[in-house]
Amino acid sequence: VQLQASGGGLVQAGGSLRLSCAASGGFFRWNSVGWYRQAPGKQRELVAGITSGGITNYVDSVKGRFTISRDNAKNTVYLQMNSLKSEDTAVYFCNILGTQFWGQGTQVTVSS
Repeated sequence: VQLQASGGGLVQAGGSLRLSCAASGGFFRWNSVGWYRQAPGKQRELVAGITSGGITNYVDSVKGRFTISRDNAKNTVYLQMNSLKSEDTAVYFCNILGTQFWGQGTQVTVSS
């Protein structure tokens, strides 16, 4: 299984980005997927997760601003990020939860 993360970039505070995590193989659609982020000098944290059935959860700091979704037909999970803040700046990774399958990371930089 290979995961390809994309969609990061530089955005001003208050702006939006949509991250995509595309997977090869059918294994993806039967598993929960998460988006993690890691800021410089900080530990990697789970930002949002979605089960195979579409149940979602979020870390408190992004609730109401981020939305995770999936399109199983396209083997893709998305993270829509709105009202971005400077503290959202990090490298974002997708992961099939509970496995060693990680995307390569995509940089999100929010300027204040």
